[in-house]
Amino acid sequence: MLGIMRKYKQSIVIKIVFGIIVLSFVGTIFLVWGRGDSTPGGKLGYAAKVDGTRISLEDFQKSYYRIKTVYEQIYGRSLTPELEKQMGVKKMALDNLVDSLLVRKEAGRMGIKVSKEEVASAIAAMPEFQKNGAFDFQQYQQLLKASRITPNDFEASQKEELLIKKARQKIRDKAEVSDDEALQAFKKQHDKVDLQFVAFAPADVRKEVKLSDQELTAYLQSHQQEFKTPEQIIVSYALLEPSRLASKVTVTDEEAQAYYQKYIDRYQGKGGILPYTEVKERVKTDALKAKEAKQAYEMVADAANKHLKGADLAAAAASLGIKVAETPLFTAAAPAAVLASETELLKRAFTLKEGELGGPVETAKGIYIFKIKERKPAAVPPLAQIRDRVETRAAVDKAKELAKKKAEEALAALAKGGAGLKLEETGSFGYVATGEVPKIGKSPEIMEAAFSLGSNQPVAKSPFQMGDRWYAVKLKNRQAADTAEFKNSKEQLKQTLLPKKQQEALDSWLKELKTKAKIEINQPLIAD
Repeated sequence: MLGIMRKYKQSIVIKIVFGIIVLSFVGTIFLVWGRGDSTPGGKLGYAAKVDGTRISLEDFQKSYYRIKTVYEQIYGRSLTPELEKQMGVKKMALDNLVDSLLVRKEAGRMGIKVSKEEVASAIAAMPEFQKNGAFDFQQYQQLLKASRITPNDFEASQKEELLIKKARQKIRDKAEVSDDEALQAFKKQHDKVDLQFVAFAPADVRKEVKLSDQELTAYLQSHQQEFKTPEQIIVSYALLEPSRLASKVTVTDEEAQAYYQKYIDRYQGKGGILPYTEVKERVKTDALKAKEAKQAYEMVADAANKHLKGADLAAAAASLGIKVAETPLFTAAAPAAVLASETELLKRAFTLKEGELGGPVETAKGIYIFKIKERKPAAVPPLAQIRDRVETRAAVDKAKELAKKKAEEALAALAKGGAGLKLEETGSFGYVATGEVPKIGKSPEIMEAAFSLGSNQPVAKSPFQMGDRWYAVKLKNRQAADTAEFKNSKEQLKQTLLPKKQQEALDSWLKELKTKAKIEINQPLIAD
């Protein structure tokens, strides 16, 4: 289901179906969340402003959770944050609120009104308030009371929703499918077309690409991030292993028992927690290691503090009786082998300033104290050093541009007859909604264009891209279907086309309302 929704997200059918689903939730939103804040902008600020009218953050959250719930019910599972972002759920929620506010205002200018009788009828029809198929006033009161909503607030919300529905329906009702539009749809369904085409891929034109030093320099300048070498550092470090303190550290029985009580969950057997007497030696060993690690950490911390001002790693290491070691230059992505498993140390190292003393850092190996001996910042090497890499990348991009350019030139040539072009033909085929074009492949764009071409305009306006290949397309022949059947199917065809025409009319109307309105969106709110 998710794949279908994503694949046909622009489909008129999906828009209508999803609209119906969302509207089905509108009537119950106040049962779930209660009435929104009526003060200007709401208690929590605002998510958007429309001609000075604020949409509160509280209303945005309601819209967001409502739409998220709809999608989760459709898919039968929770949406991950990544999927939410990909689908633009937050933007959709805010867009719906903006649209609703604009429509409500426009409904007033259109003179649309909602009577008390209409509100009562709409509420009585809601399944939530019915028993045995009939409206139950007591159930209505109980549900509202349980949701802490007054009848006045709920009825006011329903009046607003009915106002929006009426305004939208009024725009839909104005939409009509003309006889000519129905005829064109009939022809699209029954005609056959034969296309001529020529295709260009980067691989086809790669040998024609020649790049000068000036072009390579310009490419390197405009793609610096792709060629920049990562930051590199050399780390000097000293490691104190807690085991070095083994002969100096002891654990009393009281300390062992205290350790056992603190970490009792570590000592479980098949029957549950093992008694101290059974694990005494194990506990003492664990407590001893913990005490060694603690003292080692304190010793390293003390040494680091004493030599922090002078950043004297050698003196700090000498006071601990350990030696200083040094890594070769390395990057965060490819750390020095000796520190490859020391994640926390590496993380700290790349945030430390050159010459600054760092630590202590405790890892499985022991306690580290360290400093950055040398830091080489990320930089773009001179062209001479990476010429082959730059030339390869630049040639690939140039070949892509050249393939498109040749397809554009081919279109111009096709308009003049196509002399000199090695044209291929699709053969005769009919319209297929999935966009499968013979000899070309799956391209809904080319399919739609093929059936819009005619003798007055046989050549496509622009080339089409499929993968990395560009196609220049021309109509060779269009076999018109017998239109005698059109009269019999005209009205049915109009009814089939009407929902799309109505949605297009509604979309156009909303777009016009947005164009005329002054809309200020709280962008960080929908950018997460």
